[in-house]
Amino acid sequence: MKFSDQKEEETTINLTPLIDVVFLLLIFFMVSTTFSKESQLRIKLPESSNEPVEQQQTQVLEIEISAKGVYAVKGPNEEAAKQLLNENPETLRRAIINVTKGETDLVLMIRADRQTPHQSVIRAMDISRRLGITNITFATQQTLEDNDTQ
Repeated sequence: MKFSDQKEEETTINLTPLIDVVFLLLIFFMVSTTFSKESQLRIKLPESSNEPVEQQQTQVLEIEISAKGVYAVKGPNEEAAKQLLNENPETLRRAIINVTKGETDLVLMIRADRQTPHQSVIRAMDISRRLGITNITFATQQTLEDNDTQ
């Protein structure tokens, strides 16, 4: 009997599909990764205490926001806040520019109603940051429990 010579095939691993999968995974992770951006705003969070706070001699720009998101702007040298015609971001930006006259070393005080939409507060903060005003504080009032203990 004559047996045929069977040549042994050389076994190889095809790496092309493996490389394709690795590149697809790399692209997937690059696209799905979120990059965090550090905030440029310096925000002073309000603290509740019974002791009076010393008033600093800084100029304050006040933005009042009603429960419906209506803005009113009061400059450092003005007696009363002026209500804006609409909630348009460009209207708020122009009002801040008119009141501040380009000064950026002001403290922005946001007086927002507790029912104010979050978007209205964020819009005021974003517009002021873009105009160079980075010192922000929020107005609060004492709760009834704090008033009773005095």
